[in-house]
Amino acid sequence: MTALTDLFTLDCIALDNSASSRSDAFATAGRLFSNQLGIDADSVVGFLNAREELGSTALGAGVAIPHGRVKGLKQPSAAFISLNRAIDFSAPDGLPVSILIFLLVPEKATQQHLEILSAIAQLLSDPDARQILVSEKDPQKVCQYLRQWGQ
Repeated sequence: MTALTDLFTLDCIALDNSASSRSDAFATAGRLFSNQLGIDADSVVGFLNAREELGSTALGAGVAIPHGRVKGLKQPSAAFISLNRAIDFSAPDGLPVSILIFLLVPEKATQQHLEILSAIAQLLSDPDARQILVSEKDPQKVCQYLRQWGQ
């Protein structure tokens, strides 16, 4: 079992998404989390934007891990979005982003939050994993891959 095992559900996977900006991608994530967790979509976008204002969550190599702390959230939750066209995300390498893993954690999460972010960063730093995630068209296979990665 890894830090990612219980984070992803099929209803929080959006493949070949048509978001054309960071705000579009955040709105998509807001809807996914709203449907899954019952959190207001605009609130989710607010949590993500608050963290993004501290600095870009893009890692480089076309990936980003937007994340935020949510008051009242009981367990961490993640969403995966692959874009059909890469978008600017102020990445350190200047490359646009086409793979986004969104993470919401409880407001008080500390060590667990860092462990999850570390696991996601390790996943996204693997070129083979990135290739699978950007090319796979079956949401169920992507969800299974994310949940089993690193085992």
